Order: sequence, then C-alpha cells, then structure tokens
Amino acid sequence: MSGREASEPLLEAVAEREQALAREAEQTRARIDELTATLSELDEAIAHLQITRTTLLSLVGEDDAEPAAPPPALPDHPAYQQIMDAFVDLGRPLRARDLCQTLDLPIVSKNVENTRSKLKRLVSRGILTETEPGLFTRPRP
Repeated sequence: MSGREASEPLLEAVAEREQALAREAEQTRARIDELTATLSELDEAIAHLQITRTTLLSLVGEDDAEPAAPPPALPDHPAYQQIMDAFVDLGRPLRARDLCQTLDLPIVSKNVENTRSKLKRLVSRGILTETEPGLFTRPRP
C-alpha cells in the first residue's frame, strides 16, 4: 500500500468535516441574519415609543420631566406632627433644646436627647435638614 492510498481515508474524513463545518457556518449566518432583522424591528419599536412619549409629554407641557416623588411621610406618632408644627410656626432653624422649650417640655437631658433622636429621624427621611451639627431646619423648596 502506497502512502497515497493510506492517506485517502484521512483526506475523505477531512473533506467530510470541512463540508459539515461549511453547512454549520451557513446555518449560523442564516441565524445571524434572522437575529439582525429581529433586532432592527425591536430598535424601530423602541424609537416609536420614545417619540410617542416625547409627543405626549409635550402635549401636557412637560419636557421629559420625571413624575414628582411623593413627599416623605412623617413617622406615625403625634410628637412628629408637633415638631413639624413648631418649625412652621417659628419659621427658623432650631436645636433640640429650643424645640423642648417651644413644646413646653422640661429641659432635662432625657427630653433633649429624645427630641434630638426624633429630629435625626426626620433628617434621615428627608423631612428636615441638619445645616450644622445640632441645628435643624425645614429644607427649602
């Protein structure tokens, strides 16, 4: 058996593998074309929705404005409403001690610390701001 005859089965296997890979490549190209068409349709649909939103917002007089977030809710305890009423009535920044006096609470450390804790909670919820350590005020609109 010559070297050529011995290599014929090997060459046939290579040719078969080459044909199989060519078929697989053609199928993959077809899938890519299909996915490209689908992607193009999706991009077009997204563009139409963006145009629709822009048109609707312009009709109601808002230019891509985000809907306003609801105001933060006060904790469910009457003391917080009393605190906020004091800020509205006085219209100035307050310290915990000043607030105790305004609310007619005895000026003892327990009351001052409890009031400070409530003020800090209101700051964490975005209802009040602490402009400097220990000085609390309503945020400006």
